[in-house]
Parts: sequence; C-alpha cells; structure tokens
Amino acid sequence: MNPKKLGLAVVLAASVSTTVMAEEQVVNFYNWSDYISPEILENFTKDTGIKVNYDVYDSNEVLEAKLMSGGTGYDVVVPTGSFLERQVQAGIYSEIDHSKLSNYGNLDPVMIEKITRHDAGNKHNVPYAWGTIGIGYNIDMVKERLGDMPVDTLDLVFKPEVAAKLKDCGITLLDSPAEIVSIALNYLGLDPNSENKADLKKAETLLKSVRENYRKFDSSAYISDLANGDSCVAVGYNGDVLQAQGRAEEAGQGVNIGYAIPKEGTMVWFDLLAIPADAPHKDAAYKLVDYILRGDSAASISNYAYYAVANKAAEPMLLEEVSNNPGIYPSDEVKANLFTQNAHTAKFDRLLTRAWTGIKTGR
Repeated sequence: MNPKKLGLAVVLAASVSTTVMAEEQVVNFYNWSDYISPEILENFTKDTGIKVNYDVYDSNEVLEAKLMSGGTGYDVVVPTGSFLERQVQAGIYSEIDHSKLSNYGNLDPVMIEKITRHDAGNKHNVPYAWGTIGIGYNIDMVKERLGDMPVDTLDLVFKPEVAAKLKDCGITLLDSPAEIVSIALNYLGLDPNSENKADLKKAETLLKSVRENYRKFDSSAYISDLANGDSCVAVGYNGDVLQAQGRAEEAGQGVNIGYAIPKEGTMVWFDLLAIPADAPHKDAAYKLVDYILRGDSAASISNYAYYAVANKAAEPMLLEEVSNNPGIYPSDEVKANLFTQNAHTAKFDRLLTRAWTGIKTGR
C-alpha cells in the first residue's frame, strides 16, 4: 500500500476508534423519579467507564410529549406498557437486538409473555419493573376518621360520603388521566379499557362528585406527603407508597403508612426499558440495559424502589421484607383480580384530556 494511503488509513481508523469510544462514554437515561438505586448507576460507570446522565419525570404523558417531539437526546427511557404500545406504532423506538443482551435469559418467561400484549414479540422493549396502583393511607389518621371500616376499597376516594370524612387530612390522586379513569371505570363495573363516550362520561361524573374532597392530583410529591403525615390517603403506585412507608419509619415521627390493593380490582402495569430510534449512544444504551438485567442489579431495583421485577436471577437476592410483601409480590388470588391497560386511540385521548381538565378544575 502507498505509504501516504497507509498513513491516511491509520488516521481514519484512529478517528473512527476515537468516535466510537466517545460515543460509548456517555448514556442519557430518562426514568421515573425514585426508581433506581444510585449505586447501580455508580457501579455501571465504574465497571464500564460510561457516564450516566440521569433525568427523571413523573408521568407517561410528560415522557410521551418529549418523545413525540423528537430529538430528545435520550438513549434509554422507561414507558409503561400501554404507552409503549402506541409509541411503537408511531415508530419512536428501535427494535431490540437481543444478541447484545447477555443477561436477557434472566427474565421470567411468564411475565415476558404477558407483556407481548403491548409489543408483539417484545421487539421494542425489555421488562424493567411491574406493580399495581392502590391505596396508600395513614393508618392512624384513617382509623380516627373511619373507625374499623375496611381500607382495601376504593370507597375511600370514590364515595363522596366517605371521602368527605378524609378531606381534612388530605386525599391525593395520581395526575394520570388514563390510569385513574380506567380504575374509576372498573370501580363502576364497566370495562376499564372502554373508549365509549357514555362510559367516559360516567367515570367523569363519578370523579367530579368527589372532586371537592381531593386536595390535589400529583404523581411524585405524594410520597413525601404521606411520609411526613401531610396527607392521609393517596391513590398511587405501590412502590411509591412503600417508599413513603420506609421513609416514615426511618424518620421515627410516629407516622404509620399502609398499602392496600382494592378489593374491587385495580391496574397492574409494566414499565419497560426502550431505546428511542434517534438515540445518539445506542451501544452505550445496550450496555446499560444489559447491566440492569443482571440479577444483582434487578434485585437492587426491587429492594430500593419496592417494585416487583420480572427477573428470575434476582429472586435469591431479594430482601425478605420485599419478597414476602404482598403489596409488592401479590398472591395469585389477588393477581387474578388485576387488569392491564390497553393503548388508547388518539381520538379517545383527546376526549380523555378534556374530561380530565374538567375533573381537575371541577368544572
């Protein structure tokens, strides 16, 4: 080879190598708040040399708005199943190359099968965690106001005469229209995935009838509100409520928090790792996803966030207080009464958004 061409080839090879190395030195991770142990990200960087830029959000709607606008710069995101379902249809995500995930075999095949309803063949996702939406409550405050009334019922927040007794100590609902309306529909004995206008109106009427008793709609601050005794009931994610319980115990201020899965049934959800189609650091993204799939990493997520993981390799490393907690890993009997949420059509979403605005404003 001509010496000049050889020199040029060396320079180009070095340039390409430098570019690849630069690409792999950072990964931009967009996740839910309080959803991963900081140690996992720190150890990932120590083991791989890849820096993690970590941002958080508190609703699927916020994530979706950013993804739909394009050019977010994020490499790994964590949408819930029903949202991923329609985002896949919009071409937002890359197909997952499972050959790049050496720890994919750690996943529970039963749970993987359940997720296929959102993503045929699981071509665009890797399971992260799953859980339920239920009732977080201050044991003493609720007992003081409701006596021995059972707390495993949505009557606490959907029956005006019951909710009125809790108004003074504070009721919070997730600021998540798709999830709260689905739960309200199910409570009314209707299809939780109905897109019928009349059914939506019934759910809207129910929520408006109780609206004056709600302090706020929130998807993140309710954790600290419960832990500090600033609210007494919250319809929220099981792990969030259990985090509040843990924080309250650590504070030692006599705030006792419980979590109940409603007897009427409630939503089971799956949060999924996905790589945006325009992710700038895809190689680093695969390395991060594979690291999260390690048994010790998955166990750390469950032990830290108090959510279940669909990772068989994590099971021996789960804390007993986590693996034996029915609020995290419910019984088969309770699981039978849970429902999943389907992706909504764009038309229904517009109706839902208008209804939700009316519910929150009380108009």
